[in-house]
Amino acid sequence: MRQVLSVTSECAPLVKTGGLADVAGALPGAMEGEGWHLRTLLPAYPAVLEKTGKGKIAHKWNDLFGHPATLRKVAYNGLDLLLLDAPHFYNRPGNIYLGPDGKDWPDNPERFAALSWAAAEIATGIVPDWRPDLLHCHDWQAALAPQYLRQAGQNCPSLMTIHNIAFHGLAPAERLGALKLPSEHFTSEGFEFWSYISALKAGLVSATALSTVSPTYAEELTSPEFGMGLEGVIASRKGDLSGILNGIDLTVWSPKTDPNIAPFTGPGGKARNKKKLRQAFGLPEADGPLTVVVSRLTEQKGLDLLLAALPTLLAEGGQLALLGSGDPGLEYAFRQASEAPDIAVKIGYDEPLSHLMFAGGDAVLVPSRFEPCGLTQLYALRYGAIPVVARTGGLADTVIDANNAAIRAGVATGITFSPTTAEALETAIRRLCGFYRAPDLWTKLQKRTMQHPVGWDASAREYAALYSRITG
Repeated sequence: MRQVLSVTSECAPLVKTGGLADVAGALPGAMEGEGWHLRTLLPAYPAVLEKTGKGKIAHKWNDLFGHPATLRKVAYNGLDLLLLDAPHFYNRPGNIYLGPDGKDWPDNPERFAALSWAAAEIATGIVPDWRPDLLHCHDWQAALAPQYLRQAGQNCPSLMTIHNIAFHGLAPAERLGALKLPSEHFTSEGFEFWSYISALKAGLVSATALSTVSPTYAEELTSPEFGMGLEGVIASRKGDLSGILNGIDLTVWSPKTDPNIAPFTGPGGKARNKKKLRQAFGLPEADGPLTVVVSRLTEQKGLDLLLAALPTLLAEGGQLALLGSGDPGLEYAFRQASEAPDIAVKIGYDEPLSHLMFAGGDAVLVPSRFEPCGLTQLYALRYGAIPVVARTGGLADTVIDANNAAIRAGVATGITFSPTTAEALETAIRRLCGFYRAPDLWTKLQKRTMQHPVGWDASAREYAALYSRITG
């Protein structure tokens, strides 16, 4: 069994703010069957230690970015974990990235540089009787690890996975010393980005290979529209870049066994969950489809477009149940919209309720302006909720539009639309409601969505092949 150190800032079911956690939590189990054992390095946040306990001490630092720290080895829920116990960085309440004011912690660059430093040292063999064959780094929070290996002259192969290029991990140049970074690499060919230090760019230029979470997003990242200023760096390494779709954990997301819902095995079983969902949101019966949104409320997710399209949804007899939080302006706008009897909004996040929403919803709306992979549409497919998605990134790679040819061939799984505008979304909503008014077609669509493969099997094989190429 070959060994991988997977480095991440969040990991389900221990700590989660988004899809990165779901991927980091599911990938180890998926790769075990492919002959790769993943040990996950994660900060020891209070919520994590509360669940796992302190485990065994694997290493101690007298000075890790200014303070003592301990590396703890624990097992939890099938995960093999190394927890970086650095209270000065991670013993903080609330969101793992944000302070009580809702803004990034000012020392986030140092907090996650410490995680990357620890990863680089683990890759060189500081844990007794264990040394990884490969370092797998996820997003900017782990992206300095390949740079630190490079500085130390170490040659452990590394993979840098981009889950969302919108977040670079920027820091001002005067923190080079604090982040233990050499000034000679603070160049346009190194980790300099418009006079700032970019942790993500450091990973992109230093790692052995790069990957992202869908084939279409891999192509999009080389363009100015989606590359967020790093398109040139990525284009220069296109030969080292792979796009591998995310999967979902089929044991956690199972309509047959999910403890959060009334279990079902086919479209007909969704009715009980739809009733429970309407009760949970205080929605009346309606003639049109019950659409749901489970999302961060941001412009990236296209939810301002949904606000503009709501009159069309209501005119077609549809309803909306929304669960999410984010931009205060969007939160306020959706609260205002919920004064309509067929729109209900819950601000915040509730994992069990999200499962009920996929199980009870007729359709899931994902009008993202860009979406590296997206997991929401995969949950929708699994639970027989028709995904209505923008044709971008992983959404384009996972949803087959219900055009006439796809319907006749029996392969349609949802509705895709382009360009990403309110008008195109309105057209997609009208198509959705038209399908809903054709019960036989609607049932066929639901059956097809539930048959669509959304697990990790195919993706795990691709990762295994990539791991093998990187490690030679």
